[in-house]
Amino acid sequence: MSELESIARAIVAPGKGILAADESSPTIKKRFDSIQVESTEDNRRAYRQMLFAAAGAEQHISGVILFDETLRQSTDDGTPFPKLLAERGILPGIKVDKGAKDLAGAAGEKITEGLDGLRDRVAEYAGLGAKFAKWRAVIDIAEAIPSDYCLEANAHALARYAALCLEGGIVPIVEPEVLMDGGHDLQRCYEVTERTLCRTFGALYAQRVPPEQIVLKPNMILPGKKSSKQASVREVAEATLHCFRRCVPAAVPGIVFLSGGQSEQEATAHLNEMNKLGGGPWELSFSYGRALQASALQAWGGRAENLAAGQKTFLHRAKCNGAARSGSWTEAMEKVA
Repeated sequence: MSELESIARAIVAPGKGILAADESSPTIKKRFDSIQVESTEDNRRAYRQMLFAAAGAEQHISGVILFDETLRQSTDDGTPFPKLLAERGILPGIKVDKGAKDLAGAAGEKITEGLDGLRDRVAEYAGLGAKFAKWRAVIDIAEAIPSDYCLEANAHALARYAALCLEGGIVPIVEPEVLMDGGHDLQRCYEVTERTLCRTFGALYAQRVPPEQIVLKPNMILPGKKSSKQASVREVAEATLHCFRRCVPAAVPGIVFLSGGQSEQEATAHLNEMNKLGGGPWELSFSYGRALQASALQAWGGRAENLAAGQKTFLHRAKCNGAARSGSWTEAMEKVA
């Protein structure tokens, strides 16, 4: 087994998943605005340190996706964040894309930018300790979209990114996210996700990216937030597994689902149900941002005296999602907390 495949498999180790702490500066500002804390560099550093230093997190967290600023920051005692994580057996990762921008000639659709200079950035990030990277493509659903043009453009960019990461010695997390905004139903999400995944893996194959050396970070099959037809936990799990069995090669080590617009408990319940149903050839894990952090952010509130409370809340969510990895999470775990 190659080193890259070993890293990919470590990312989806049983009982563990990813903390997505790669919020861009505008996004983390929105998070801090919600708790009335100024988004200064030191406040951002203190918040991320609270999460990364939480004792016991390594039991449930296999890796952390960092933002460029965070990768270069250190703890109060001067330990670089990547070193802090690595010493605890947690893999440091890095968001490398430059964000989704309007796709020329395709109203309402986006293309992720950041390929220019990526080879050099990958080399720098690897030197700073990153073991894996992440690139997010954004696919919206409306009456006439997504177009084949949009799907092809984003699949091509994801594959080029993945090839450059592997060349530079880091594992690519491939994230084609079909958004859950809008009023579409479960079946429409299924159809668009199926098209997206087939295009993505076609592009990865064409650009010589071995599936054994990547990790997939997709959406679950969910109705839009504005849909009048919401779905049960079982319906979401069944539709998601059915779609992914049709589209994702068995050689892919694991799938780390994003939480999207789900609540913390919804994201945990859906992952848990998929693992209870089982039957797939890959590990089914998580790469959650808000679904691991929302309650912890509120508990911390920007106050040093609330550090322990913030860590306790974060660890609870990590433990719940760790249990969902084996289908052993229960609502009783939430009530105890």
